[in-house]
Amino acid sequence: MNKKARIAWVEAGEDKEARWLSEGRSRPPSRIVPAGDSLRADVAYRHACEGTALLWRGDFRNARQLLTAISRRIDARARRGKKQARAIAPAEEFHRYRIRTATRARVLGMLLIELGVDYTIQARRAPDNARPIPVDEDHMFDGNEE
Repeated sequence: MNKKARIAWVEAGEDKEARWLSEGRSRPPSRIVPAGDSLRADVAYRHACEGTALLWRGDFRNARQLLTAISRRIDARARRGKKQARAIAPAEEFHRYRIRTATRARVLGMLLIELGVDYTIQARRAPDNARPIPVDEDHMFDGNEE
């Protein structure tokens, strides 16, 4: 049986469900909470670091600004860690760089946007909402991979 990955969340007291597609082939998050324009970047950053995905329900441009704010928090944390670091071997520095990059991608990837059945972005002020996002489902995680 070819079962597609699904995500589930509670919104306004009602259980919701949707199909999960990830261009980066990431697995679906286990916890999802709806988020909107009133969400502060510190709260969003904390949720994302804890592994809770934020399903965006606000303005598209505000989502972009939130991503930028979360990115600044990630970078600030990395700078603080570098100041405390002593001289280390190049291989160890490369390993730490790879970990920072993977962590950054994971945290920023916790902000989710919902696509319509025709793969258009459903958020207000989304770019060219009339033209669907090209989706190559053969190269996306859909729950059939080990």
